[in-house]
Amino acid sequence: MISTAIRVARVGSAAELAAAVLMLAGFPAIMVAALIPSVPAFAAATAVTYLADHYLHRQGSYLINRLSKVRAGLSIRFLIRQLLLILLLARLDLSNNLIFYGATACFIAFYGLQAPHGALVTLIRNRRRLPVATRNVDLASRIRIPDAPPLGLLNRSAEKMLHLDLAAVVGILVAAAMDSALPGFIGIGVTIVLGSLYVLALMPYVRGKKVPPNADKVLAKVDEWLRDYQPETVLYFSGSKDSVYQVNMWLETMEQLDSRPLIILRERVILQNLAPTTVPVICVPGGVHLMNMDLSTVRVALYAANVGKNIHLLRVPTMKHVFIGHGDSDKLASVNPFSKAYDEVWVAGRAGRDRYAIADVGVRDEDIVEVGRPQLAPIQNGQGVPEDPRGGAADGYCPTVLYAPTWEGWDGNPGNTSLMLAGENIVKKLLKADPPVRVLYKPHPFTGTVLPKAGAAHQKVTALIEKAAAERATDPRFQADATASAAAKAELARIEARLAVLVGSGGEKGDEAEATRDGVVDVAKHEEIARLRGEWNDAYWRAFPVWEHRVVTGAEPRLYDCFNVSDAMVSDISSVVSDFIASGKPYAVTDSAELGVEEFKRQNTAVRAATILSNKATELGELLDAVRDPAADLLAEDRVELKQYLLGPDEPTSIEQFNTAVANLAIKAEARNVGQESRAAASAAEAEATTKA
Repeated sequence: MISTAIRVARVGSAAELAAAVLMLAGFPAIMVAALIPSVPAFAAATAVTYLADHYLHRQGSYLINRLSKVRAGLSIRFLIRQLLLILLLARLDLSNNLIFYGATACFIAFYGLQAPHGALVTLIRNRRRLPVATRNVDLASRIRIPDAPPLGLLNRSAEKMLHLDLAAVVGILVAAAMDSALPGFIGIGVTIVLGSLYVLALMPYVRGKKVPPNADKVLAKVDEWLRDYQPETVLYFSGSKDSVYQVNMWLETMEQLDSRPLIILRERVILQNLAPTTVPVICVPGGVHLMNMDLSTVRVALYAANVGKNIHLLRVPTMKHVFIGHGDSDKLASVNPFSKAYDEVWVAGRAGRDRYAIADVGVRDEDIVEVGRPQLAPIQNGQGVPEDPRGGAADGYCPTVLYAPTWEGWDGNPGNTSLMLAGENIVKKLLKADPPVRVLYKPHPFTGTVLPKAGAAHQKVTALIEKAAAERATDPRFQADATASAAAKAELARIEARLAVLVGSGGEKGDEAEATRDGVVDVAKHEEIARLRGEWNDAYWRAFPVWEHRVVTGAEPRLYDCFNVSDAMVSDISSVVSDFIASGKPYAVTDSAELGVEEFKRQNTAVRAATILSNKATELGELLDAVRDPAADLLAEDRVELKQYLLGPDEPTSIEQFNTAVANLAIKAEARNVGQESRAAASAAEAEATTKA
């Protein structure tokens, strides 16, 4: 019942739900207390609403955002409390008392301060919002961007300003209880003085040297930087906060380009969630600003997603445009007809080329280039389980099977994910396997965001694995090396402490303008962080026994790290399967839509070397046999062939193929531009000759 209420109220936890109930019930309680009248009851109910309201704001509750849509926003809630306090004074027969007039005048004056306060906050934020935001672009030496106001002035400013009424409310209640006006006027004075000081503290930041340059000057300096830097290859991206992973996956590839790279983003929220990188980044929200930006040296533009804002760069003829996507799978997104808008489409291997040919969406075969998947470089090739000389796996070895289902998708089709129809069956069979295996469960981060049923299935699977892990820890067959585990955990703590220092040593920037000014990455620190994260991953896996079941959520450890410690994987139709194939290890894919083995393989190239599972997962034994005994791995050769078909050859490396493709396309772009210049020069010469004649 509580979980249903949490879902209906769109709150994140039982504590949040309780706070919401207390806040909503508190206001009627305040009214009743005012009518009785009862000062203690009024004070108690008021305190409850203050605390619950504050807690919900701190949690970023969805309910708080919704209240403003039904005219019960933050300012209204404070005003209601103040009006009910006036009512309480009237019911206490204090309407002719000085405290009644003082309270009325206080709240009128206090709300009179709200207008200049809100106007100043809005003006400061608007003036400090530059037309572009950057990282790794040296604007500090070209333009003066003043420090941001202290974080305390602008962060949650409306909430802070409104809470200044607390002194007046407490003072007036004390005055009503003591039948003395003095405490009330002290509280009133504190509220008015603090509110006035808050407004005065904001005023210096709307004039003089504390105001950043105007948009035209900033854009001119960005163009100046572009002319000096002369970018050659651009990664362009537009999308929502949830899609930031689509650009993050290409950052390391951009850092390894032989040409000068640049990343162009269109949404500020993407920049705020972008992973650390050494590549220069420019966020340009305005389409006009982007179209007027000096990108004359760019020869290749790479697009990771098919979105409407791509048109703002696609219109530039001096560069060649390439769709590189954000994953390689048999989903319809991999053959979007919009792809024919680009000069070329780059795919991982032959499968991508064939996929477009079969889809017949207008992408010509000569415009498709196979470049491999540079992102898959961290995935290690499978070495197989340790073998016993007598055959099969070595005694005492506990193979690891990764269960990495995809999410339910926007359309809610139950065939998108195995989690709802097969997840429980898969996990139960893995947990009961004999000889035993270790289970790693790595769910998609979007799981349950569309269908509550998917979220419930995820919770069931998580509970099963956690229960099995607890039972295995007490099983005498499984002995943990406590000394090694403790040493690894100590190493984890050391690495995390150092990472906290490195990541936090730069301090939080006051706002976007300040981050733009100071956002040039420290390369040495960036490299140390990358090295430490590798060490963290190694220590993480050593921090617990190799037979311990785990539920792995969050950004770390990454999915590819889970690939590397697993001997096999169970998943669904998604790019996860195509990526895992790079390891060469056995894998299984669930036919959740129950198409049948042959039809499932016909529709999905990536499963041609997989063990196909029904929703009952009865076929899982075939995968486990292949893991335990190389002789029973009947699909090993098929996986080798499929890997090359999907991802291309191992040599040259994918990043070498990618760099070659960039260089070849840059030559085509340059040839086109030279041709245009030659034709323009010839036309001008012909016109001049005609004029002279």
